[in-house]
Amino acid sequence: MTRTLIVGSGFVGRAVAARLAAGGDRPVLASRRPPGGAPASWVPLDAADSAACRRVVEEVRPDRLVLVHGPSDATWCEAHPDRAAALHTAAARNLTAAAPGVRTVLVSTDNVFPGHSPVNDESAPTAPANAYGRAKLAAEDVVRGAADATVLRVSLVYGWEPEHGAKWLNFFAACAHRLRRGEPVEAPDDQWTTPVLVTDVADVTAAVLAPAAPALLHLGGPELVSRAAWAEAVADGLGVPRSLVVRVPKAQGRYASRPAHSCLTSRLLDGFLAGRGLRVRGVTEGVRTLLDHPGGRAA
Repeated sequence: MTRTLIVGSGFVGRAVAARLAAGGDRPVLASRRPPGGAPASWVPLDAADSAACRRVVEEVRPDRLVLVHGPSDATWCEAHPDRAAALHTAAARNLTAAAPGVRTVLVSTDNVFPGHSPVNDESAPTAPANAYGRAKLAAEDVVRGAADATVLRVSLVYGWEPEHGAKWLNFFAACAHRLRRGEPVEAPDDQWTTPVLVTDVADVTAAVLAPAAPALLHLGGPELVSRAAWAEAVADGLGVPRSLVVRVPKAQGRYASRPAHSCLTSRLLDGFLAGRGLRVRGVTEGVRTLLDHPGGRAA
């Protein structure tokens, strides 16, 4: 049975673990704190500690390694740029050094681009928009030095999160929970995204773990939408008035520091997915899938 060590047990890490477990793999999540309700075993790990990384690799003996570690809160990273960069690069360096030759995938971000254009494919020059993007780009540089590695840059990820969680990490969940309560949702109509359903991210990550994947691959959804249009699609799916979505300029709300375009395009993704039975769903289909299956995996 293939063992995959997934460093980071947040929203994406848990989804990747669920996908791999469903395929007969043996995923092991590693993070500072235990995840809630994850369909995989877990080991405690401070990835910034090189000795701890060596111990976990010796214990798990992974055949494959997925790095989806944080910190991923762009606001926190902006307030602590040096710390964010140190944590991201230390984790990448420690894990690739502890597991030399092990097939490795780093899940990165569209924030490595400046956000001026909706067209950011694998050939586009990087120029991070913020401290989070700079930290991820530094981790990319480390992972590119590994013997067998892929950097998978992923655009905005969305899916269900518990209604009574401490905070919602993705835009869809925040909109859906508030709109169902009849609460208004402010959403910028001048910030553009290419959102990706979390189960599609997990499927592509699983595929990229196989041999012969590109060294760099972009994963963005096929629809370019503003956050306001996205929120209105959620309202439509829930059958609540679109008037609950309050269109605002980006500069007015919590997305003021975010780039105008959080978008990824790809020259390679369609060819890579061809023959693998995979496709990436757009926002309209993704929202409908989530609302039709609120308690389970999107089919």
